[in-house]
Amino acid sequence: MRYNEPVKPLFALSMPGMGELMVILVIVLLVFGASRIPEIARSLGEGIKAFKKATKDDQEHK
Repeated sequence: MRYNEPVKPLFALSMPGMGELMVILVIVLLVFGASRIPEIARSLGEGIKAFKKATKDDQEHK
């Protein structure tokens, strides 16, 4: 007997839901503390900005 249904992967990446985001937020708060969260977010934003600038500069040189 053959099945025409596609095989689903055992592990598929998808966007986390609200529950998962809340768990991640609680873990981050416990690990780093509330006072360091703005500093971490600022550093992450600066890193993303630098990465975007570097990829844009690289595309312009091609």
